Amino acid sequence: MKFCALASGSSGNCFYIGENEKNGGGILIDAGISCKQICERLNRIGKTPEQIKGIFITHEHSDHIKGADVFSRSFNTPVYATKKTIKESFIISNTKMLNDISNHEQIDVGNLQVKAFSKSHKAADPVSFSVHDKKTSKTVSVITDAGHACKNIIEAVSSSDLLCLESNHDLKMLEHGPYPYFLKQWIRSDMGHLSNMQAALCVLEHGQKNMKNLVLAHLSENNNTPNHALKTFSILKERHDLHPHVSVSLRDAPSELLKI
Repeated sequence: MKFCALASGSSGNCFYIGENEKNGGGILIDAGISCKQICERLNRIGKTPEQIKGIFITHEHSDHIKGADVFSRSFNTPVYATKKTIKESFIISNTKMLNDISNHEQIDVGNLQVKAFSKSHKAADPVSFSVHDKKTSKTVSVITDAGHACKNIIEAVSSSDLLCLESNHDLKMLEHGPYPYFLKQWIRSDMGHLSNMQAALCVLEHGQKNMKNLVLAHLSENNNTPNHALKTFSILKERHDLHPHVSVSLRDAPSELLKI
């Protein structure tokens, strides 16, 4: 399998997961940047929009869906989301391409098995996704917009060969930052976002020893920095059997195309 964070942050989220073959199919998890940006960033990693066989939506917030309609109409790409997410927002205009899914449902897209699982976030019915490659038996999980490491997240973390995990904020930066009190309270609540420390402790306690890559995602522009996030994850050194390559995804450029 191959993975790339095409964009990640409050301004837009979009993640590519594809088969190993050069011309193999792939999927997008979220489409929170414009169709033009998605196409440009796919091109930068050697992929075409025609290779995308499905868009899987985590929840209805605009930074996760804003490019879905134009992309789906332009390339006849099916879109998958839970019933409550579909009801809560406008995702795409061609309802024939819109497929409702349930928590814990598994969808096969070529050799990829995409499994949705629920999480805690302030949205109608938020989910994240684990993607299993039937050929290589490898698993990639993409987890953002989660208030705490619930049982479902722990299960995904403990079974992932590549993990893309939210590391949204540094607690001290959030506390002393410019946000109003109510917003700070929501961000650090169980319905908000994972802090650097929450995410790092989750991986430290539950990451499987075969995890090769850990991509930190959805970093706050105002309450975090890549250095703060990476420094926090240095606690993984406490595990002598866990040595993933840790990197940070960006909001304005695609990450490296990682192969597992």
